[in-house]
Amino acid sequence: MQIQLKEWGNSQGVRIPKEILRSAGISLNEILDIRVSNGTITLAKQFRHKTLEERAAEYEGQLNLDGEYDWGEPIGREGW
Repeated sequence: MQIQLKEWGNSQGVRIPKEILRSAGISLNEILDIRVSNGTITLAKQFRHKTLEERAAEYEGQLNLDGEYDWGEPIGREGW
């Protein structure tokens, strides 16, 4: 696919088709990182750590933070 660089006010811009954005998982108004390397411009989603609430939502709010866990038998020189 090819796109054309156009003037946009005092800047330049490109229009990216919705299908391309959707396949990259990028939403409208999302902040992107831009990098230039060897004449190549790369746009990428910013990495963002999830909040505790977002992580809990993935487990239907049940983090089960209390209690003991069985990590299995020792593999190396762990002291149990």
